[in-house]
Amino acid sequence: MPAILIHGVPDTHRVWDGVRRRLTRSDVEAWDLPGFGTPRPAGFDADKQEYVDWLVERLERVGEPVDLVGHDWGCILTARVASVRPDLVRTWAGGNGPISSRYVWHPLAKLWQDPVEGERFMAALDPASFAKDLVDGFDAPVEPVEEMIRHVDDTMKDSVLRLYRSAVTMGAEWEPALSKVTAPSLVFWGARDPACPIEFGHELGEALRATRVVALDSNHWTVLERPAEVAAALEAHWAEGTAR
Repeated sequence: MPAILIHGVPDTHRVWDGVRRRLTRSDVEAWDLPGFGTPRPAGFDADKQEYVDWLVERLERVGEPVDLVGHDWGCILTARVASVRPDLVRTWAGGNGPISSRYVWHPLAKLWQDPVEGERFMAALDPASFAKDLVDGFDAPVEPVEEMIRHVDDTMKDSVLRLYRSAVTMGAEWEPALSKVTAPSLVFWGARDPACPIEFGHELGEALRATRVVALDSNHWTVLERPAEVAAALEAHWAEGTAR
C-alpha cells in the first residue's frame, strides 16, 4: 500500500522533498499534476473535475488502496477523490486546502479567476519578484520557493488559471460529499496561514471525522516550513491506520 503525495499551486512534486527525506518508509511517491512540471495530456482542460478524474485513473492503476496525502490544492483534490472513490484510499491526510461553502477565496485566487486580470498577472509575472512575494507574505523558506518558481512555465500559468476559474463555487459543490469519506483522516494545517485560516482546517477535520487536526506553528507552506513535524504526523497516522 504505497503513499502518494499530491502538491498544490504553484508547486510540483518537489514541494514534498523535505518531508520525504524524513519518512522512514520507502514506498512513497510524489506525483506531478498535469501541467505542473509535466505536460498536459491532449485535450486536458485543467479544470477541477479533470484533475480528480486524472487522480482516480492513476490510483486505479496502482491496484490497491493507498495512503493519500495532499497539500493546498492537493488537499482539496485528494479529499474529493476520497469522497467519490473511497475504495481507492486506505488513509487520507491533507492540509491548507479549504473545502467549505463559507470559505472566501483569497485575493490572489480572485485575481486569477478574473479573465482579464488573471491573464495580465501571468503575462507580467517576474519570477524573482513572485518568489519574494511568497517568501515575504507566507514566511516560506527562500531556497525551496525559488526552486518552486523556477518551474512556473507557460503551461503551469495556464493550468493555474483554468483550475481556479473552474473552482469559484468549489466549496459549496464539494463540501456535502465529505461525509462519504471512509478512510481514517488526518488534517495538518499552518496556524498562521492568512490565505486559508486555521478555522477551515478544524472545519475540514470535523467534516471528515478526522482522528486529529494538527495545528502547526507555520504559515501556508507547512511542508516547507515544518517538514519534520509533517513527516512525524504522517507516520503516526499511517501506523494508526495499519492497526485498524
